[in-house]
Amino acid sequence: MDIDPNLTRADLIVIQNLFHDVPKLRNQGVKVPKSLSSCSRRTRDAQCDCVGSQQKLNNDAARSDHLYHAEKSSVETLASFNNPQHEDFEPTVFVMWDLKDVKLPRLLNDYLLQPYIRFGRSMVRVETDVVMLTHLLLYFATSVPSAIFLYYHFSWIHGVFHWAMQSYYVGTYTLMMHQYIHMGGILSPRYSWIDMLFPYITNPLMGHTWNSYYYHHVKHHHVESNGPNDLSSTIRYQRDDLGDFLCYVCRFMFFVWLELPLYFFRKSKTRLAMKAAFWELGSYLAIFLLFALNWKTTTFVFALPLLQLRVGLMVGNWGQHAFVDEIDPDSDFRSSITLIDVASNRFCYNDGYHTSHHLNPLRHWREHPVAFLRQKERYSEEHALVFHNIDYVMITVKLLQKDYAHLAKCLIPIGEQVHMSLDEIAAMLRTKTRRFSETDIKQKFRVNH
Repeated sequence: MDIDPNLTRADLIVIQNLFHDVPKLRNQGVKVPKSLSSCSRRTRDAQCDCVGSQQKLNNDAARSDHLYHAEKSSVETLASFNNPQHEDFEPTVFVMWDLKDVKLPRLLNDYLLQPYIRFGRSMVRVETDVVMLTHLLLYFATSVPSAIFLYYHFSWIHGVFHWAMQSYYVGTYTLMMHQYIHMGGILSPRYSWIDMLFPYITNPLMGHTWNSYYYHHVKHHHVESNGPNDLSSTIRYQRDDLGDFLCYVCRFMFFVWLELPLYFFRKSKTRLAMKAAFWELGSYLAIFLLFALNWKTTTFVFALPLLQLRVGLMVGNWGQHAFVDEIDPDSDFRSSITLIDVASNRFCYNDGYHTSHHLNPLRHWREHPVAFLRQKERYSEEHALVFHNIDYVMITVKLLQKDYAHLAKCLIPIGEQVHMSLDEIAAMLRTKTRRFSETDIKQKFRVNH
């Protein structure tokens, strides 16, 4: 299996740990977990006979002990990166490079980079997050003045380049705001006024309507967790069908302004309903008024970013929740996936650890890799899916192409999956993209409908 050298340091440790497990697990056999809810006791017993008994695992104690110590070492190393009191602590300053790879002349390092890092650590809420200050400065140095100048003096070339710049920024920005809405801010409490104000300036430039991300994602999606009442749930769609995908995207694009407030009304959350409607419709009104003032500039500065982001959010969410377990779809381990790839984790604040995020939405983004390794055995028992060298967008693309062979090659087998061939993995993945009927939903989801 190929390892992308551009992965973050944390991802390199995680993926090497997983790859080292595969041949050892194949050699020693894997215990079928008790939580295998898809099988009866008799079936589980039969499968245990096929892959090796527990006695065989016990006889291979030396290898198990080696695995344990290797994993413990990896966990300790990852934890040290995040601990400001540890000598190996390393804040994230740039998305493009890990700090250890930034090689500057001594003068620039001593009198520019290191003072900036010290300043950044004092500015941000969590000391690892200097990169968020870096990007705030970037957006206010480029996006904001570019947008203002376009209203002052429009040119088609500038408009196109501005939109291209925002398209490049939007993924990283959106996942920074994802951390923002879960943490209640990204800057130190001393700078709460900046924290409170900047999204009202930068969000519309990136395609976000004011406050809607918070209401939809935190107050709705994480409450329903891709279940039957989640407006962005994938379970009622055939997840490898282009027609279903287009219906999914169009529903969000054209009706979220109405459906989200109605959802809150149904849940007797009247204040949330009114706030969600106010900010969403208020954003539309502001764009409409600006469009009447200067339609050319508004198209590139606000309208195109809005349309692009809404499509992007649904493409991403489709990939995040395309594989839903047919037996226990209400499990966070079985209704979301983990990606170890450059696009998701280096440029988008470890967004690839989506299962970890659903298990604990308040978990800081830098803690996802170490949390994953600590729970690796549970991931294996729950038959969780872990992929590498592919992002959510390409997962969606490959699903719509029905290219399960490619998806199977990207899967990192864990637990019992190590004994499956690529064809068996492809077949397994296909079963997890099937549409759930209303009867299935009533039987398999532990919620009130």
